[in-house]
Amino acid sequence: MIKFLLIQQHQFTLHHFIFCLPSMATFNMSFLTQPHSSLPNFPNFSSQNTPSFSSYSLPKTSLIFPSFTVRPQNGTITRRIVVVAALKKLSETDPLTVPVQPNEISARFPNESGVYAVYDSNGDLQFVGISRNIAASVVSHKNSVPQFCSSVKVGVVDEPNRTALTESWKSWMEEHIATSGKVPPGNEPGNSTWVRQPPKKKADLRLTPGRHVQLTVPLEDLIDRLVKENKVVAFIKGSRSAPQCGFSQRVVGILESEGVDYESVDVLDEEYNAGLRETLKNYSNWPTFPQIFVKGELVGGCDILTSMYEKGELASLFKS
Repeated sequence: MIKFLLIQQHQFTLHHFIFCLPSMATFNMSFLTQPHSSLPNFPNFSSQNTPSFSSYSLPKTSLIFPSFTVRPQNGTITRRIVVVAALKKLSETDPLTVPVQPNEISARFPNESGVYAVYDSNGDLQFVGISRNIAASVVSHKNSVPQFCSSVKVGVVDEPNRTALTESWKSWMEEHIATSGKVPPGNEPGNSTWVRQPPKKKADLRLTPGRHVQLTVPLEDLIDRLVKENKVVAFIKGSRSAPQCGFSQRVVGILESEGVDYESVDVLDEEYNAGLRETLKNYSNWPTFPQIFVKGELVGGCDILTSMYEKGELASLFKS
């Protein structure tokens, strides 16, 4: 389906507007509307131009949209048109069998953003979701509900924003409801099997009673005791409820999306963690923050944790 979003009313002339599309495709033109307020909210997606969709199957069908110019008759540009190429219908998208091994899942499914539909071994649709990393989401579902995760249909969004992702999810949901007359079990209100509920926020740990209190043991010993007495410890910039850098925010998001029970320490807190940044660098021999420890051993920073998350390796790390 081709949709046009008219940003501003004005008379215009359209030059060199060309589409290269599959020969068997049919399209309908309609105006985009804002997504319903009850649909999921994705606050972290960029507000760039609405992207084109591609349905992830082998081989892919590509859609080419050459650039074009929209000008009013007086020659001054006063508005633009955003073109959205909708992904395939749910019924027209080929399912991909979910491998048993997590590393095989990561190789088979895209690590891109988009919409996906999970089917059980009987071919019944169980859940329709949106993900920033489809492969990682499939790995998570395979680990948590293996009996319901037999095959997955995928629609990738090349340059995702909230509206595009919401509209793609909505189109698949509406198609399924129109066909079956019911919502997929995993999307029913109150369901917590498919959508992981975030754990309650813990308070950040403090290593000292205050900067004016004389310590009876070296700060390095306090760090050593902390990381060895707690299974997972994240040393971050800012608090877990308000991270002060993008890397720390990313780490907190990954840990909470995985449902990890972890302790956090704010390395910027000079009142209760004075001197922590330099002491921790020497202790871990790691120059940057955040730093994540599991069972007393340094795992690494944001890049390493993100890589393990995308490969589906965190579940085994935290369960070991």
